[in-house]
Amino acid sequence: MAPKKSPEADEDAASTTEGRFSAISPLTRLRSLLPAFLSGSPSPDSRTLPTTSTERRRASSVGASLDQDEFLSEKVIEQQEGGTGLTDTVAKKETVLYLAYGSNLSSKTFRGVRNIKPLSQVPVLVPELKLTFDLPGIPYAEPCFAGTQYRDPDAAEEQSVESTDDDSLMDGEYMSEKVPLMVETREVRSSDLHRNRWHKPLVGVVYEVTLADYAIIIATEGGGRGYRDVVVDCHAFSESYKPTDPVPNHPDTPPFKAHTLLSPAADEALKKIHAVKSGHSSVAHSPCPTTWLLADIGPHVRPDGEYAQPSARYLNLLITGAAEHELPVSYQEYLSQIRPYRITTMRQKFGKGIFIAVWGPPILSLLALSKVFAGPDGRSPPWLMTLGNVLFAVMWNSYDCIFKPMFGDGERTLEDTPPL
Repeated sequence: MAPKKSPEADEDAASTTEGRFSAISPLTRLRSLLPAFLSGSPSPDSRTLPTTSTERRRASSVGASLDQDEFLSEKVIEQQEGGTGLTDTVAKKETVLYLAYGSNLSSKTFRGVRNIKPLSQVPVLVPELKLTFDLPGIPYAEPCFAGTQYRDPDAAEEQSVESTDDDSLMDGEYMSEKVPLMVETREVRSSDLHRNRWHKPLVGVVYEVTLADYAIIIATEGGGRGYRDVVVDCHAFSESYKPTDPVPNHPDTPPFKAHTLLSPAADEALKKIHAVKSGHSSVAHSPCPTTWLLADIGPHVRPDGEYAQPSARYLNLLITGAAEHELPVSYQEYLSQIRPYRITTMRQKFGKGIFIAVWGPPILSLLALSKVFAGPDGRSPPWLMTLGNVLFAVMWNSYDCIFKPMFGDGERTLEDTPPL
């Protein structure tokens, strides 16, 4: 492994190279939409995985553990860029704990499309994180994908109480003529479309994977620049916990360390929060970017990270994955209530057809090239990553400036769009 870098050096490196690999992450998810001959994905591994042992979880908190190394992804990338793969025997003997929360919950995606072979798994709660849908995908088809951002436990607990009060309004003894109006007003003012109704800790699954498989995850998730790899505290459910039990706000099981991928919009969100606290208004985003210089192209972040809705296909991966792992029933219900993106007008249907006709061939070509030129650890060459980054930036600019004004919204169902 390369020597450990300082946080300052890491920030400097991120500011100059952060955008190079961001387009690979949505491309990986799009492979699941393609025929098997193009995606090249094998059948999902049907093995029943053992539960990650208590000893292995305790080992994650040891100072020398890879699970505590906040610079592990950077070290992996350095080796990849230096032409050194992580598929040797030594790498296979080392394991990393990796937290999954999105489509990687589904064995079809994680063990099938990505061909990751986890050694063990354990369902967990992560109090410091929340689920988001702010990673841009393809307008009209796959508007966004799942990510995570940091969560304020105190604020979330207050929102949880308010949400419980709202739910109690629907009980028969409280029902009145005023309730429908109150609920309607709350829904019109809210832009969450059910997805921000979960105010408890993030629910996910921690997989134990080999270091070689971890390198593949980092490569196919954007090479460490599409998302940001972070180390978080995870809490396994107690042995007596049943899926039908309420999800605790404050887990009482011992924490252990695991790597996970933070949304690229998380840093921007933190900046906005600090700006508001300091009395400065947030910077307005132009719906039609005017900067087209290659040097300015970085990870594509939409102006409003809570605007887009995931597709029904993508949501189904999260729902089926949560059921596979027998995650809490209340969390499964929450996922099933998130409203997916739907096309509701002929204008949008025409727009989708034209958009796919224009951008489908270059995207499919990029997918095919990423399959041909991928190394043994799944990493594409830098020139291909840069090409993908440019392609996605231009594609989203064309949507903002041409397709959306002409054909309608390709990120959010029209009937769910809040009034201006």
